[in-house]
Amino acid sequence: MIKLMADSTCDLPQEIIERYNIGIAPLNIIINDKSYRDKIDISSDDFYELLSGMDELPTTSMPSPEEYLKIIDKAIEEGFTEILCICMSSGTSGAYQSATIARDVFFDKNPDTSIKLHVVDSLCMSHGSGWLIMKTAQFIEEGYSFERIVEFNETYKTRVKHLLCVDDLDNLIKSGRLTNASAFIGKLLKVKPIMTMKGGKGAIVAKERGRNRVLKYYVNQFNQRVDREVTDFIIVGYTSVIEMANKLVEKIKAETDFKDKIYI
Repeated sequence: MIKLMADSTCDLPQEIIERYNIGIAPLNIIINDKSYRDKIDISSDDFYELLSGMDELPTTSMPSPEEYLKIIDKAIEEGFTEILCICMSSGTSGAYQSATIARDVFFDKNPDTSIKLHVVDSLCMSHGSGWLIMKTAQFIEEGYSFERIVEFNETYKTRVKHLLCVDDLDNLIKSGRLTNASAFIGKLLKVKPIMTMKGGKGAIVAKERGRNRVLKYYVNQFNQRVDREVTDFIIVGYTSVIEMANKLVEKIKAETDFKDKIYI
């Protein structure tokens, strides 16, 4: 039996987490010196509502090794003999390092164990790692071996394609990722930076004017880069404007030949 683990930045909805019995180690979000466990003490909707009124941006801290060890111990109690943990990119957080520490502590305490435990540095963020996790969950349901699933993750993690666009430049200014002058010009021209992951870190790959051009860019990139061999579902993520997510889904259906599942 294979147990699947992840951290909370995979941003998968609770129904998916429960369906595939995914063990989630929550990041900690610090707002005004108060710590919240991501998606346990504070929901995503509550977070974005608070964010709009903050002068200083919140900070985050990685899940502790103890959080991962709790999931590992519980999985073994439930009869799982193989455990796969898929983490957000090590280039953006210490979650992967924390999970590897938990793995090493487990094996140090149990040197003769027959339990198999592998930690994947997804090199992805949010629904990028979420896509890998869901694909892995499908493979588990289909009876793939642990070794084959590990090989898939380590091979395909660099081929996951994900794009992100921010609608409001204010938080990029606050975080120091964008100068006030650049932001002023960007707002004036209604320029929206489009980002992806390169080498495990976020990078701006394009700039478009207005939401419609952003969606057009997404669809063009999808048509050019989709891997038909393994892509039997895609994920459209959003923060607080679900209407844009719905609009993108409609555009994908109208302007591509993709007929499989699209999750929002």
